[in-house]
Amino acid sequence: MIKKRKITLTEDELILALKNKDKIAMEALYDMYSDSLFGVISRIITDTTLAEDVLQETFVKIWHSFSGYDAEKGRLFTWMVNIARNLSIDKTRSKDFKNNNKNQDIENNVTIIDEQNSSVYKPELMGVRELTEKLRPEQKQILDLIYFKGYTHVEASDELGIPLGTIKTRLRLAIIELRKYFN
Repeated sequence: MIKKRKITLTEDELILALKNKDKIAMEALYDMYSDSLFGVISRIITDTTLAEDVLQETFVKIWHSFSGYDAEKGRLFTWMVNIARNLSIDKTRSKDFKNNNKNQDIENNVTIIDEQNSSVYKPELMGVRELTEKLRPEQKQILDLIYFKGYTHVEASDELGIPLGTIKTRLRLAIIELRKYFN
């Protein structure tokens, strides 16, 4: 098997090649920076396949938006790291990413489910679920979404079409009401 030799250029040579859109620029860019950029991305996105996709998007964005790079504002590597980081953060904020995290693959989560079933914290065994029946319907609904279904406050607000402040107030009042049963 023939091992491909990695291409390395000086930063100035790489910048010139990127400005000229030379083919060698993309190869050198990948050979020189893919590991470092993947490291930055994978700290934000733990799913390897998704992190690899973001790495590819990073290289495409670097290639297409290189005219926006200004050497006087900073080094090339710093500029590329910012692109990788921003794309990673954008990905984690995307609706698709959030939905994929809610809909987990069952094969990968069998052990998680087993661990949860043997855990000490089970609200249904403590009677918390039954106690929520004593709450006002609007409080119970919010408590169910946030504590039993795992919604964030913002997601519950979106789901119910209620302002975030109202969600937080009703949740706080529900918790205060439930505390009365435990004291």
